[in-house]
Amino acid sequence: MKVAILGAAHPHVDYALAEVAQRDELELVAASEPDPQLREKFLSGVSAPLYDTPQQLLEAHDVDVALIAGIYSHRAEATVAALRAGAHVLADKPLCTSLEQLEAIREAASKTGRHVSIVFEKRFYPATLALRRLIADGVLGPIAMVASTGPHKLNQPTRPAWFLDPATYGGIAGDLPIHDIDLVLDLAGEQQGARPTGTVSAHVGNARAEDHPGFDDHVALLMRAGQVPATIEANWLGPEAADVHGHYRMRVTGSLGTAEVDWAYHRLTVTTHSRETWDEPLEGAQRPAQYFFDAVLAGQEPVITTSASLLATEVALKAQRSAEAGGALQQF
Repeated sequence: MKVAILGAAHPHVDYALAEVAQRDELELVAASEPDPQLREKFLSGVSAPLYDTPQQLLEAHDVDVALIAGIYSHRAEATVAALRAGAHVLADKPLCTSLEQLEAIREAASKTGRHVSIVFEKRFYPATLALRRLIADGVLGPIAMVASTGPHKLNQPTRPAWFLDPATYGGIAGDLPIHDIDLVLDLAGEQQGARPTGTVSAHVGNARAEDHPGFDDHVALLMRAGQVPATIEANWLGPEAADVHGHYRMRVTGSLGTAEVDWAYHRLTVTTHSRETWDEPLEGAQRPAQYFFDAVLAGQEPVITTSASLLATEVALKAQRSAEAGGALQQF
């Protein structure tokens, strides 16, 4: 199976490189990235041919799987090109930066029948897997509500100019909350046995405007997925002196108990009406893109499906649109 990297603006290019290194069935045939500094930073160890654009690469090589990890506003074009060339798409988040781009991707995926899967790696963290096990076993009862928080260190001196520019970054609501949006949608969908519909609204702000004018650094959103309401907040205000990049947490409240997921410190703390607080045992971690290649090599659809990837992206982008409209409610 031939793998290519289309865009390399983030360390998550390692999603593909790690799988190629682990699997004899995979071959990295080429990579593309127009920016010389990004190419040097993220592709310097790649021995495969390098190209300036995805189009040049796809004209020169047959590709089965394309990893999309370029500058955010460039990802939609690379995704559509890969799909039209017959490749499945494995994407770093965010998949794109506008609803118009999303519709182009949706159309291309529908016409070609190729998979589009965003690497929502939080799904496969040990604490998340343990949470799913508890929910499936009925320990928490039906989910009543979810609350999550996602502080991130900005580390602004190391951020490239494109990252702080809304024209190329998009918006914070379309970026940081999407992992938790996906989890809420997935858990709610499992509970009701169908793709959830609902609403979302959001507010953003820039608490450190003197450092990055025009770049919103925090977001708070309220969504309802089916019958499950969720509050999700995320920011680029994570304390620089913290011992973790971000203290990511989620609280899932059910009718019978509550589970606190602490991804940063690898804990799942549970309390129910009949049992005092305990730490749930966790199993080992998976590689972030392992799920994807396990599936496509077996001729199956990845568990993070095209539908799930596009829905989470839609909700995140509608949250961004809500924020730009003063918090106006958006339906999905």
